[in-house]
Amino acid sequence: MAHITTIMPSLQAPDWGECCEKILLPPTDPNAEVIEIPGYTLVYCNGACPKNYRVYKADSMIGLVFQHLTYWSNEVDEIRYAQPLNAAVALDDFLLAASMTKASDKGIAA
Repeated sequence: MAHITTIMPSLQAPDWGECCEKILLPPTDPNAEVIEIPGYTLVYCNGACPKNYRVYKADSMIGLVFQHLTYWSNEVDEIRYAQPLNAAVALDDFLLAASMTKASDKGIAA
């Protein structure tokens, strides 16, 4: 008969020591890795390959773009873009089209 040992995790808060870094820094934080491109601000979130960046338009976050070794992509399509601006604009255009579709659907339902 096999013996199975179950280890219950401790209910105490983990001691992270001083290794913790702030993640999801706002674009205004001096420690944030920021890429400024016309009309958008990209702020590093996490990852290595791809690197994940939150995309801001003015003060609003609109979504994520991903930096691969040779191209950029976004969270809404399967297209590879040469520049981060192109991936951010495609994301913005998609969200604009989606919001217009949602507004049209509400008009039809009324």
